[in-house]
Amino acid sequence: MVDSISSVPQGAPATALTTALPPARDHGGNLAAAIARFGGAREDWIDLSTGINPAPYPLPPMLAEDWTALPDSNAQQALIEAARGFWQVPEGADILAAPGASALIARLPVLRPSRTVQITTPTYNEHAAAFDQCGWQVLDAGPAEGQVVVHPNNPDGRLWLAEELTAPFCVIDESFCDICPDQSLIAQAATPGTVILKSFGKFWGLAGLRLGFAIGDPELIAGLRAAMGPWAVSGPALRTGTQALNNPDWAATTRLELADAASRLDQLMQQAGAQTVGGTDLFRLYDVEDAAAWQERLGRAHIWSRIFPYSTRFLRLGLPPADRWGQLETALT
Repeated sequence: MVDSISSVPQGAPATALTTALPPARDHGGNLAAAIARFGGAREDWIDLSTGINPAPYPLPPMLAEDWTALPDSNAQQALIEAARGFWQVPEGADILAAPGASALIARLPVLRPSRTVQITTPTYNEHAAAFDQCGWQVLDAGPAEGQVVVHPNNPDGRLWLAEELTAPFCVIDESFCDICPDQSLIAQAATPGTVILKSFGKFWGLAGLRLGFAIGDPELIAGLRAAMGPWAVSGPALRTGTQALNNPDWAATTRLELADAASRLDQLMQQAGAQTVGGTDLFRLYDVEDAAAWQERLGRAHIWSRIFPYSTRFLRLGLPPADRWGQLETALT
């Protein structure tokens, strides 16, 4: 894994950030807006505004009943067992599969009475939005009754330590942690009051499949399970997720390929005048003089990037598909 940072990106100007939470739920993606602004057909564009693996896990052949029947309980159990093995979930922790990590994020705040929650910025803004909507007071620093950490963090790649998790209700979002499994805090999953989130859309590159997991305190997982209902995960997602999680060789090879691609991206951007200040092997964070101008420049070349409402200098890029690096190289030169 390309080195990440442990705080606000080192070397970034002091004026690059504010400590306030972003005012809106901004996200990567939304390629339609980029096309409307800069023109071109969808196939002309590279969407580097997200952190999705551009070489996704290959979809397995589907059976007719995957589409036509209600999801089978045996198939659901097979997926849970595959998840327990792949992530080395400790005894005493429960596992729930859901239609994406976002669905879980929206429901987590109702598991405890609304009080105060520490969500240190900058980070993925859906957590603060969900807790705020449910009446929690969102704080940038503790102490607080709740705590949410994204590990590794989006967008700067910060890795948290177990001893930094001090709240009685703790959410650890490991949506990007499959690139660095040795850094996972999964050992904390059996701790009372703890929920760990896993995403299938990032490392596995299958965001459209809508599959995510909550792992942790059985009492909290039971609350999420009741909120989700009996058939939350589709038949195709059950089959694909089970096969993927039972394929550690694909995961190991993919980690090496992503690390090489992230290093290549850093070299290109540094040659173009950007400074690498953080990220993961699925996305890189750069400090540039004018992030909006960089986004404009790349947009004219039909490359969509990510900038942030709380920084004028931060530019985040995902990894290009293997056959589109030339388009990025041309845009940067």
